[in-house]
Amino acid sequence: MDFILGTKIKNSQIFKNDNVIPVTVIKAGPVVVTRVKTKEGDGYEAVQVGFGEKKKINKPLRGQLKDLGNPRHLREFRGSGRAVGDKIDVSVFKEGDTVNVIGTVKGRGFQGVVKRHGFGGGPKTHGQKNRYRAPGSIGSTALQRVAKGRRMAGRMGGNRVTVKNLKVVSIDGANNLLMVKGAVPGHRGGLLQIVKVAKK
Repeated sequence: MDFILGTKIKNSQIFKNDNVIPVTVIKAGPVVVTRVKTKEGDGYEAVQVGFGEKKKINKPLRGQLKDLGNPRHLREFRGSGRAVGDKIDVSVFKEGDTVNVIGTVKGRGFQGVVKRHGFGGGPKTHGQKNRYRAPGSIGSTALQRVAKGRRMAGRMGGNRVTVKNLKVVSIDGANNLLMVKGAVPGHRGGLLQIVKVAKK
């Protein structure tokens, strides 16, 4: 499995064959393999990679990351075939590849039901005055409690989201830039995990 970590730079567009393609520009890698997990030792096969640089590193990780720099972010991917110290860059991808991008959505704070769940709001007449965006009834009286999973106001955003099947439009190996078609979750500078989708 081919994978890499990166940060979101910006949304942009590029021109190909007289077509405008909306893209997200991602600064992808290079990442270094910091640990390899095996079935014998850990119960499953996975590769831990580090990305970015941190000035100080906490004591428990100091021995593990010795001689590997001080990566700021550590993430784990299922798979094998890598050794500690291996470097992975954008060359593992090529134009036309399909990838899944995992990121953290922007935090939007406490929001009402109209913004959070797309409710239509109440009518603008029939005695309504200042309750146009209110949720309305939250259930029958028989239950005598709020049913589990009821869509109501609350904190929105800040959750991990996977956007599937995005196409790699362009690769700039010299600057470690990866351009994928469409939008990816998160703010500028947010950490992203990019995983190539295996062809069936």
